[in-house]
Amino acid sequence: MEILIKTARISYGVMIAALGVQQIFYGNFRPVILPPWPIFFPGQLYATYTASFVLILAGLFIAFNNKARTISLVLGGLFLLLTVFCQIPYEFKYDKYVMYLGSWAFAFKELAFAGGAFVVAGSFPVGQKNGATKMWLSELLGKLIPFGSVFFCMTMICFGVDHFLYTKGISVLVPAWIPGAIFWTRFAGAALIGSGITIILRIKLKLSALLLALMIFLWLIVLHIPRAIADPYSLQGNEISSVFEAFGFSGIAYLIAYGYHTKKIF
Repeated sequence: MEILIKTARISYGVMIAALGVQQIFYGNFRPVILPPWPIFFPGQLYATYTASFVLILAGLFIAFNNKARTISLVLGGLFLLLTVFCQIPYEFKYDKYVMYLGSWAFAFKELAFAGGAFVVAGSFPVGQKNGATKMWLSELLGKLIPFGSVFFCMTMICFGVDHFLYTKGISVLVPAWIPGAIFWTRFAGAALIGSGITIILRIKLKLSALLLALMIFLWLIVLHIPRAIADPYSLQGNEISSVFEAFGFSGIAYLIAYGYHTKKIF
């Protein structure tokens, strides 16, 4: 069990580091990290590289369990700030499709990154020495640990609703060798919504989170990896991003099932 918990933490760290590597490769912020504001500022490329190295180092520190709790807390706070003060304002100011749930995909993914970071931080028992200090920042961010699964599941629920709102468009992602693409699209949507709600309400929490982790991991193998191999470069490597996001999200769900130390908040 402990090995799987450590592997789940590694999956989150690998996801974060991979996003940083992609930013360096394309020389631009990933829209899931910072939305494409139509504003250029001097030194933007250097800011991109600096942020990328921070993400890579943070991901590696988490993956190798070096000050992982503290770094996860800081990452969670950073992603939450970016969601509230960058992603949401961008949607209302620049996205003409702001009223469509599908347009909020990057904002919800970043919220899931934030939630995942707090879940990783919460996977270390209280009082365990893992680089966590008594600094006021750690104490403050630590109060958000119980909300980590809520942030993550809000994204899962919204993505599940997307499966019903945009069934035809999402169904094309189902591999051609699997019959009944529409059925599986709606089934996946119902599973995302159901697992998200039951985890938030802590109804059969372990079973719901474990099934969610398994489902996302199966998508990683059956859907995302083959698509990334077939088309690794379009939309600045979006399919590659999806591989690492699915890997990280499956790890987050597993941690919620078996490695997340928090009390019920609702």
